[in-house]
Amino acid sequence: MKRFFLLFLGFVLSLTTFAQTDIQLHWVFGAKDQQAHLLSTVESFNVDKWGSTYFFIDMNYKVSDNLYGVNTSYWEISRNLRFWKPPIDFHVEYNGGFGMYEATPYNGAYEIKNAWLFGGQYTWASKDFNKIFILELLYKYIVREDYPSFQITGVWKLNFFKKKLTVSGFFDFWHENKDYTHSDGTTNHTNMVFLSQPQFWYNFGQHFSMGSEIDLENNFIIENFRIVATAAVKWTF
Repeated sequence: MKRFFLLFLGFVLSLTTFAQTDIQLHWVFGAKDQQAHLLSTVESFNVDKWGSTYFFIDMNYKVSDNLYGVNTSYWEISRNLRFWKPPIDFHVEYNGGFGMYEATPYNGAYEIKNAWLFGGQYTWASKDFNKIFILELLYKYIVREDYPSFQITGVWKLNFFKKKLTVSGFFDFWHENKDYTHSDGTTNHTNMVFLSQPQFWYNFGQHFSMGSEIDLENNFIIENFRIVATAAVKWTF
């Protein structure tokens, strides 16, 4: 869950400063190899005269019957720089995290590989900023991997009915070598990953929203495609 502030105020960062933070709580209904659980997201977006800074932190809680507390933690932080007029920014980003899994006789842990991304960002917005789209073309360096990689990211935000309804989200498509071992001992290799998380919010006011997120994943957590839905609330400070 990320980028739902969208960096859309990059269009006006030379005129003003801006800061906003929100907290989201999602009930994840579960899917193949995943039971229902709670997910929290904290994200923050700040604009200054040189660009914008964005970060978010995701934490999953009690993803299995015998694992309690925070089982997965993941965060991203990015900085956009611009010393010229919009709509092109220079983009630099870091992401990484860790998770735990249930096993016998001892539970185990795994890393979400550290990655650095560099590239450019193009931002388009309607005059009233109710329709926004961002496209990022990035070189991706995955720590301890010796092959070149890339990532294409798209971000959008659409407001309807006097901002009562918001449709926002992102997609990431990137290159990463992954091996999936099956119960019969066979292993499949993939190198392309897709992730998209559209969100749908009804805004009761300036601060409180209720809605849902639909995760669309291919070769992300498990091999091949899966859909995961949530029910969510959000408080914007």
